[in-house]
Formats: sequence, structure tokens, C-alpha cells
Amino acid sequence: MTALKDFQRLECIGIWRATPDAQRRDVIVSLGDATLVIANHKGTALSHWSLPAIERLNPGERPALFRPGPDAVESLEIDDETMIRGIARVHSAIESRRPHPGRLRLSLFAGGAAAVLALAIFWLPGAMTSYTASVIPTAKRVSIGQTMLTNIRRVAGKPCNTPAGQTALERMRRRLLGDVPGRLVVLSSGVAQSKHLPGGIILLNRALIEDYEGPEVAAGYVLIEKLRADRSDPVVELLDFTGLFSALKLLTTGNIAASNLDAYSEDFLTRPDDFVPQDAILAAFKEASVRSSPYAYAVDISGETTIGLIEADPVTPQTAVQVLTDGDWVALQGICGE
Repeated sequence: MTALKDFQRLECIGIWRATPDAQRRDVIVSLGDATLVIANHKGTALSHWSLPAIERLNPGERPALFRPGPDAVESLEIDDETMIRGIARVHSAIESRRPHPGRLRLSLFAGGAAAVLALAIFWLPGAMTSYTASVIPTAKRVSIGQTMLTNIRRVAGKPCNTPAGQTALERMRRRLLGDVPGRLVVLSSGVAQSKHLPGGIILLNRALIEDYEGPEVAAGYVLIEKLRADRSDPVVELLDFTGLFSALKLLTTGNIAASNLDAYSEDFLTRPDDFVPQDAILAAFKEASVRSSPYAYAVDISGETTIGLIEADPVTPQTAVQVLTDGDWVALQGICGE
């Protein structure tokens, strides 16, 4: 430490205590490049203190009182002005050579900001939509889904609804999906088979209920839509369509422009359904104790394209759990009131 040559061999007398309760001892204090050596009058070292860790306990007072660190029990009194200034200068010089976290953080921040700026055009839209979808509350999802359903009614007409039919529909939803928030909606038109909206709203064409002898086919379509919603967040799909500014508005205000929802609602009905792997389908039917064969034949009456769901049906007629009672199924078949 060439800048501190004046203090490289500095010594003085001091008073040292090994612990707060120990007897005070006269010692010789020697200042080194990075340590302070405390020795008795025979030259035997009693303690070595690291200069960067030394703390002054009474700035501006005399004699100066030091300790070797925040949790240390030792203490040292020095009245020699030259030694006091030497400790201060050496300590300051060592401190100046330490890394400065603030400067490092600033450098990292600047570099990170530049990287983010360079990648923003590719990364930001997807990241923003994903983040927005992850933080909006369930109530807002339900509100968005309900608004979309209102828009869809312009094309599909009023949802089918009779008191007994609606009760049976809710029982089927709870049987298949448990306490997950949402609802099932039966439409006379507008959807070919089934679709799902934000907020756990699943749309079913009335034909899935009226054209089959039992509820297994409709139940299968409900399970498939739940799978699609779990695999691809419907709010993310909405924001991908409406764009980055729509995501920002939803994130900051909790609202999304009505014109954006109108446009997406129209596009939504004609969008192709997302592909769901066969393994995921079979696992969902097994968990729900619903046979996959009725659904497979409803998708393809010949069974050629859905042979895997038929041959690998994870639930037998003996192990299947009833979806609805006969009375509830009759009530559900009359939900459109015609």
C-alpha cells in the first residue's frame, strides 16, 4: 500500500480489553498494511485485527475507542493522534479498493436495460400478455367471459334455460369439474360442438344433449374443453388477438375495450379447436371415471380417427361413475324447452 508509507511501521501504546469484563491491559499497538497487531511488552501478540473491519466507537472523542468488528467483544483505547490518523487513513484506503455494490448494480442495471430494449420487440408482447393473464383475478376473468357470451348471443341466440334443466346442468358440471369456478351453457347454435371462454365458461351445442341417449358424450366434450383451457389460457389467447396495448390497459385499469371484445368474440367462433394429445384425454377421462368411447364415437361415428380412445378406454362400463341420474338427464334434455 504505497500510498500509506508514512504509517507502515507505526507503533504506539494502547489499553486493551479481551472482553468487557476483563482487566484493562497496557499493550503495544502496531499498524501493518492490513492488520493491527496488539502485543504485550515482551512482544508476544495478543490479538490481530483486520483493518477493514475495525470500527471507531466514539468518533471525535479522546481517547479513541475501537473494536475489531460489529460483534466483537474486544476493545482498544488509543490516545496517540498519529496512530489514530494512521488507522483512519489505512482503513479508508482499503475501503476504497473494495467492490462497490451500488456501482456494480448500476452497471448491471444499465446493461440489463440495454438488453431488454434490444429484445423488447420480440419478447415484450408475449411476456406482457402472459403476465397480465397471470395476475388478473378470477372475478375479472368471469366478467370477460360473460361479456363475450353476451356478444356471442347475437349470433347464437339466447342460451337454453329451464329451471330443472339448469339444475341438472350444474350438477353435471360439479360432477365433472368439482368446485372449479365456472358454468356450463347450452346454445341452440353458434358453436359446432363445444367452446370455452375465460372464467371457466364452457359452451355446448344442444345437439350434444338432445342427439344422444346418455350424458357421456356431453360430459366428454366438457372434459375436453377443460383440458384445452388448462393447456392454453383463454385470456392469453384473447390478449394475443387484441394486442399489447390491450394487455397494458387490462393490467393498469382492469378493463378491456368493448370493441376489442366484440372483434374477438366474432373471431372466436370460427377458430379451429386446439389439438389435445390422446394421453392427456385418456388421463382426464380416467380421473373423472367417464368412459372415453362414447365421446370417441361422437367425434367420428366410424371410430377410425379415434380408435385410440376406443381401444384404450381407461374406464369400463362396470367402473364408470354415473354422470347424471336418469331424472336429471331427462331434465337436461329438455333444457331448450322445445
